[in-house]
Amino acid sequence: MRLQFPNDFIFGTSTAAAQIETAFAHDWQGVIAKDGERFDRTTDHEIRWKEDADLIAHLAPWYRMGLMWSKLQRGPGKKLHKKSCAEYHRFLKRLRKRNVRIMMVLHHFTNPIWFANIGGWEKKENVDLWLDFCAKVVEEFGEYADIWNTFNEPNVYASYGWVTGFFPPFKKNPYLAATVVQNLGRAHNKAYRLLKKRFPQKPVGISHNAAILSAENPLGWVTAGLADWWFMDFIPSHFERVDFFGISYYARIGHDPMPITFVETPEKMKKLGRPHDDMWEYYPAGLRECLDRYWKKYKKPFIITENGVADSRDVLRSKAIADYASVVHQAMADGIDIRGYFWWSTWDNFEWHLGPSCKFGLYACDWETKDRTPRPSAELFRKLAHYKMIDIAD
Repeated sequence: MRLQFPNDFIFGTSTAAAQIETAFAHDWQGVIAKDGERFDRTTDHEIRWKEDADLIAHLAPWYRMGLMWSKLQRGPGKKLHKKSCAEYHRFLKRLRKRNVRIMMVLHHFTNPIWFANIGGWEKKENVDLWLDFCAKVVEEFGEYADIWNTFNEPNVYASYGWVTGFFPPFKKNPYLAATVVQNLGRAHNKAYRLLKKRFPQKPVGISHNAAILSAENPLGWVTAGLADWWFMDFIPSHFERVDFFGISYYARIGHDPMPITFVETPEKMKKLGRPHDDMWEYYPAGLRECLDRYWKKYKKPFIITENGVADSRDVLRSKAIADYASVVHQAMADGIDIRGYFWWSTWDNFEWHLGPSCKFGLYACDWETKDRTPRPSAELFRKLAHYKMIDIAD
C-alpha cells in the first residue's frame, strides 16, 4: 500500500547545535555522560559544515536546527561575535543554495556559562537577557528561517534539570522546576511577540516532548498520574501562544512506581516483553494518542518537531519510519491538521547525559574519525522526504 502526502507537507531532519558542534563555554561543557564520554568535542560540525550541508540537502528539503548561544553572545547584552556569525552565515547560505528550508530553534537546552552563573532560568530578571539574544539572532539570521521554534522541549529541560537531576544544573527541587517553567513561558510569550512583529508571516511555535506515561500496575498509578499531569498538562499550559503546536514523540514509559526504560531498567523491559529501541519502549500508536489529546485541547496545527529511535544496529529504524508515517497519514485522513514531520536525527550526535553511545542518526558518525556514513534507513527516509510517498506492507 502506498501512502501519499500532500505536496506542501514538510519533511525534514533535525539536530541541535550543542550536540554536533564542539562545546564552547556552555553549561554542558565537561559533563561526563552515562557512557563515560565527556561532553566536549562532538561531531566536528563546525569543521565539516560543507559536507553536512550537502548530506542534509540529500536527506530532506527541510532542516530543524539551532545556533549556539554561548558561541554567538559571549556576555550579557553583548553584540554577536563576528567570526561565529560569519561561520553560521556560510553554512546557512550553503543550505539555501541547496534549496533547504529552515525551522530555527532559539533555545535547545544549553546556556552560556555566564547566564548559568547568574541564576539562569531560575531568575525572572534573566528572561530579558535571552530575549536580547533572540532579537539579535532575528536581525542577523532571520532571513534564513522559514519557521521559528522558540524552546525545544521545555518540559524535558525543566524536569531533567530540576526534578530528576539528569541535566545541568543537576538539581532536585520541584519548586524551582515550576519557577523555571514559568520563566520559560514568559520568555516564550515575549519572543512570540518579537518574532511576529519582525516577521509577521513566519509561523512561531513550541516543541513539546509528548510521551505516554502510564502505570504498569497499581504501584504506578500515582507516579504515572503525577508525571502525566506535570509533563503533559501543566508545562504545556505555559506555551499556548503559538501558530503551531510542535510535538516531539519517542516512547511509552510505564511506571511501577518508577519509570521503566531500557536505559535505566533493561531487565524490567525484557521481562515485560515489550518492543524497544536502545532507550525506550517502542510504541508508535502513542503518537496518535498524543495527537488526539492535544488536537481536542488546542485545535492548533501540528508539526512533529522530533521523532526517531535510538538504534545502533539500524534494525528498527526503517520500520519506525514506515510505522510513524502510517500514524501521521491516518491522523491527517481523520481530520487532524498536521503540517510537517522532522526525523531525529540527521546524523549521530552526543545524546546529552547518555553520551554518543545512543545513536539516532540516519547517518552514522564514527566517534573517532567523525566520518559520516549513511545507514540503510537513510535512503528510505530520503525517498519519503523528497517524493512525499512511502510503500507500507499490508
